[in-house]
Amino acid sequence: MRCILIILDGLGDRGYSGFQGRTPLEVASTPCLDRIASLGMNGLYHALEQGVPLPSEIAHFLMFGYGLKEFPGRGILEAMGEGIEVGAGDVVFLARLVSVTMSGGLAILTSESPRIQQKTLEILAGSIGYFESEGLQGELILTKGVQGLFRIKGGASHAVTDSNPILEGRPLMEISPLEGARHDPDALRTARFLNDYHRWAMERLSRHPVNRKIGVEGHPLVNAVALQRPGSSCALKPFSERWGLGGLSISSSPVFWGLSRLLKMDFVKVSDGPDPCQDLEDRIERAYRARGYDFIHVHTKVVDAAAHTKVPARKKDVIERLDRAFEGLLKYFIHDKEVLWVITSDHSTPSSGSMIHSGETVPVAILGRHVRRDRVDAFNEVDCAQGALGMVKGRELMQLILNFLDRAKLKGLMDAPWDQPYSPGPYTPLKTG
Repeated sequence: MRCILIILDGLGDRGYSGFQGRTPLEVASTPCLDRIASLGMNGLYHALEQGVPLPSEIAHFLMFGYGLKEFPGRGILEAMGEGIEVGAGDVVFLARLVSVTMSGGLAILTSESPRIQQKTLEILAGSIGYFESEGLQGELILTKGVQGLFRIKGGASHAVTDSNPILEGRPLMEISPLEGARHDPDALRTARFLNDYHRWAMERLSRHPVNRKIGVEGHPLVNAVALQRPGSSCALKPFSERWGLGGLSISSSPVFWGLSRLLKMDFVKVSDGPDPCQDLEDRIERAYRARGYDFIHVHTKVVDAAAHTKVPARKKDVIERLDRAFEGLLKYFIHDKEVLWVITSDHSTPSSGSMIHSGETVPVAILGRHVRRDRVDAFNEVDCAQGALGMVKGRELMQLILNFLDRAKLKGLMDAPWDQPYSPGPYTPLKTG
């Protein structure tokens, strides 16, 4: 048997007065997802613990059965996904070119996504593309629009804070060592280096002829760089060794390509077309045809993107369109007894308010040969709470997948030098002669 895990990114939400206290998923017409729920076992899921908002990369890392202390940082995953060379000891931040307004000696974020022509952006980025100080060398690398990465060589530390406040109206933040690294020389040196880089970059950008021209035209200046979520490379046990499953990921996001590289899973790069329903339908079919793998991860970002518009009705509409992508699954694939289907989300994304993501649980439905069938007949955050799965957290999802695939090891048996969760383990046969 094999598992196909379908992630509807950011599916969970909060209740809204315009929906009589219900969520966009609750009020959406989702006959396909409801049918899937009625055929399987349902519950609620959180990759860490209730109330904790998670970004997609951490949620997936935990969902795949790894620990929070093992997480290497978003920056390094993005770099690996973009195919950017990262050496041992390099530190990589997520970077953005932003607009700030100076007030009382502070740089107030006025736009995290300023609109600017690509050629102009590249000229500005090139002017602050390399910085050297404190024995460290930093390089700014644009990846998509104003987004990019800042790679540091020379022995930097990733145990430092962010400078990007994310919310407009707040000042850029001074970078400091984390609490556990307050006296670490590398962390202190990295913080000084980065604060110097921010000041140097703002000065150069403010005096750049391109920005002077933009200012005359009345457009927001691109006059600062903001950094967040640093990471550095680390060695982890590959997914196949941790869970005994050959893994494949199908997604359109570099962060998941990087996560796959880190966990030594195979991955397929796909593009987001004009029809997200067709995109997901194609990915589900591709996953079903990938018979050489035991665990296939399928991802779509469109629901999360709709939630970030902060219009609940827009998220509801996207959910309804995406529901049609499951018609083929129900018609052609659902009766295959060799496939375990898991449909869930990585986190909740609120359709209003100031939070980027929120900490509510998300619905999960599991269908397969060995799965109990409960009495739930609607796939949403409230109805699934009545399901037989109950509350599932973190790596419990992978444990359940092993269990329903008939591959979970009886606790206490040792058929390998380490206590792996799957059976059979990589044992050595006894030679009799």
